[in-house]
Amino acid sequence: MEDIKLMKGNEVLAHAAVRCGVDGYFGYPITPQSEVLETLSELRPWKTTGMVVLQAESEVASINMVYGGASVGKRVMTSTSSPGLSLMCEGLSYLAGAELPCVVIDVSRGGPGLGTIQASQADYFQVVKGGGHGDYRMPVLAPNSVQEMNDFVDLAFELAFKYLNPVVILADGVIGQMMEKVRLSPQKPRRTEAQIREECPWAALGKGSGPMQRKERNIVTSCYIDPETMERHNHKLQEKYDRMERDEVRVEEMETADAEYILVAYGASSRICAKVVEDARAEGLRVGLIRPITLFPFPAATIRRAAEHAKGFLSVELSMGQMIEDVRMAIGNAAMPVRHFGRTGGIIHSPREVYDALKQLMTETGGLQ
Repeated sequence: MEDIKLMKGNEVLAHAAVRCGVDGYFGYPITPQSEVLETLSELRPWKTTGMVVLQAESEVASINMVYGGASVGKRVMTSTSSPGLSLMCEGLSYLAGAELPCVVIDVSRGGPGLGTIQASQADYFQVVKGGGHGDYRMPVLAPNSVQEMNDFVDLAFELAFKYLNPVVILADGVIGQMMEKVRLSPQKPRRTEAQIREECPWAALGKGSGPMQRKERNIVTSCYIDPETMERHNHKLQEKYDRMERDEVRVEEMETADAEYILVAYGASSRICAKVVEDARAEGLRVGLIRPITLFPFPAATIRRAAEHAKGFLSVELSMGQMIEDVRMAIGNAAMPVRHFGRTGGIIHSPREVYDALKQLMTETGGLQ
């Protein structure tokens, strides 16, 4: 019998973590993602799988606990919301510099500053461009359903260990708080210490014994004092990010083959835009939707191809406009009309509002008489 339940997005994240064999969760409650830690506390996985669940004293402490767990090859994760992620940025830079795998979930809310506890997508710059210091990048997955909140946890760990890099699941308060039917993943066992030693030769595990014997010390660090050594390290990281951009783009298209006008949206905004496309097509308007599933790597090639026959683009975001910059760069044509529509402060745009903004763009560019 399939394990199907009606659950909140945040609750599903907790179940998915346990079911994909996570070794440790270190987090701190903050709206609108507090249900992740609350649900883990209810599940008590330390009694079933042995998973560690710990409420740290702050977000700074939690990301550094993640650093410690990742350095010994464990599957570790944390979750937070926008102000909390701001506090984690130094730790994320260290994790990226030390090439350590982990998963960070950001259920974003409005800002700047303390802002609001309501839904937002204004963390795009902070997550996609790298909020910490240095030339580093992180794969970013953007779920638009409760099912994807489940599925992306396992996928995030797969990418984290494939590239030895932090991976972010960037949700928004709408997806985190909404309830939908979800098919939960089957339970995976946690890896044994022997498996970790075999699969993670980079981990700081000290000296093994017998066939697992290794060198005395393996210090994982992001500190390179010598300039030439640091430069080589940065070039090595950049080669890895280039591989991500080549191999890990994920995108979903809706009615783009003949579309004259393209909506670009992710997360909750993409669900709203899907309704707009349906309504526009019902009126005979050639409208399509490009939904980036990975915000980094960004589906630039998909957008560029759509621009070959499009008359205009509308970037729909729960922000003042951040992803729109990547849309414009992907198109690479300053003459192509690219507009933004979004609401802030926790206000969620309606399909009618997006449709009106789309019609305004069509009127300006001669596509609607």
